[in-house]
Amino acid sequence: MPKQKTKGKFWPHVRALIWEKAQELYQMENAKTMKDNFKGTTATRKELREGGYFQTAKLIILRELWLQKKSLPSIEEETIKENSILQFKNPKPQNNKRRGGRKEKCQNLE
Repeated sequence: MPKQKTKGKFWPHVRALIWEKAQELYQMENAKTMKDNFKGTTATRKELREGGYFQTAKLIILRELWLQKKSLPSIEEETIKENSILQFKNPKPQNNKRRGGRKEKCQNLE
């Protein structure tokens, strides 16, 4: 019977990044809501999971890793690029339909 691997290569590293990001998200939200009373308390893993911080952090970290693997720009670079390109995009064409109440008859080209 083959012995199971106790430690992987990808998930142990990624899981640590996810917990760090979840804690960071928790702290950022508390800093916004508490303003002057913020003391930088850390949350337990249970609180991070119940608050949805773990799931959000997981999505952020996995997306960042995927972008790095694909050698695409990060989220910040993406938004900067989109904002700089927006000014050069062609404006939407205007609707050239007639505004009168009269309807044109269709001609059959059979």
